[in-house]
Amino acid sequence: MSTDTPTLTKKDFQSDQEVRWCPGCGDYAILSAVQTIMPQLGLPKEKFVVVSGIGCSSRFPYYVDSYGFHSIHGRAPAIATGLKLSRPDLQVWIATGDGDAMSIGGNHLIQILRRNVGVKILLFNNRIYGLTKGQYSPTSEVGKRTKSTPHGSLDAPFNPLALAIGAGATFVARSVDIYQKHLREILHRAAEHEGTAFIEIYQNCNIFNDKAFSYMTEKGVRDAQTLYLKHGEPLVFGKEKDRGVRLANNGLEIVDFADGGSPDDCITWDETVANPTLAFMMANMLPPEMPSPVGVLRAVEQPAYEAQVVGQIEEAVEKSGQGRIEDLLYTGETWKVGEDGEVSAG
Repeated sequence: MSTDTPTLTKKDFQSDQEVRWCPGCGDYAILSAVQTIMPQLGLPKEKFVVVSGIGCSSRFPYYVDSYGFHSIHGRAPAIATGLKLSRPDLQVWIATGDGDAMSIGGNHLIQILRRNVGVKILLFNNRIYGLTKGQYSPTSEVGKRTKSTPHGSLDAPFNPLALAIGAGATFVARSVDIYQKHLREILHRAAEHEGTAFIEIYQNCNIFNDKAFSYMTEKGVRDAQTLYLKHGEPLVFGKEKDRGVRLANNGLEIVDFADGGSPDDCITWDETVANPTLAFMMANMLPPEMPSPVGVLRAVEQPAYEAQVVGQIEEAVEKSGQGRIEDLLYTGETWKVGEDGEVSAG
């Protein structure tokens, strides 16, 4: 961190704009977590940019006192890619929702993931269209009754984590809006990752899809239905840490220590494995048969796209002696206009 960088606080990242989400919306908790970790990164405010598309989550740039770009539906990844390529020194964040990112923006999302552009993607997943008043979304469960599916949705939902892993994302994680300490830890990890960091955040829409994640967030069931992924530790869960997850012939299965199992039988989690197979299996652990994993599913090191592009340009310039815009402007016949209007050869 530069000694010239002033000490910043959460308040420095709170804008003067009135926050206009519905009272009780999970977006408030996510905003608070982001504003808390940003000053911890040791960067001046002008190095942060928040880019968004369209949706409730896409109001984010207004509420973070940094540079921002409220773009168009689904196109935040494309705009963020251009920004990161032109200014690799910036810390670029994307705020998007399950509809914005996985419907109209689906192609843009998978392209930024496969390229490993060094941006941080926050996917607010509330399994509903909130801004347009409650239609089903790409992550809504089968049978979901909404204004646009009065007889129940027939669509199989997207699995954001599985999609990100399948697209080759180098950092994939999940947290929950009300798991504040955990969410801040994951955001900090994402900010330090060199390539694309993709975080799915379960976010409650208390107006149009209230308690969508109550099966794992309610106090009485949280310990039994949440699996915390901790690098280098066995996958155990439960209030008494009396259950775990192990590999079986047909995939993953739950082992109950009361029946003779132990943590030694469980998978020791390794988020750095290059092969995405186990991370993909973890992404497909679905309730109620399995607990829902939260934490980092994958964190592997690969060159960031913008670094490779800059390197390619520098190599081309070094080999040819050309490539700078200044050289292009002064190539061929040029003229100089004097103060008196007289034109002379350049």
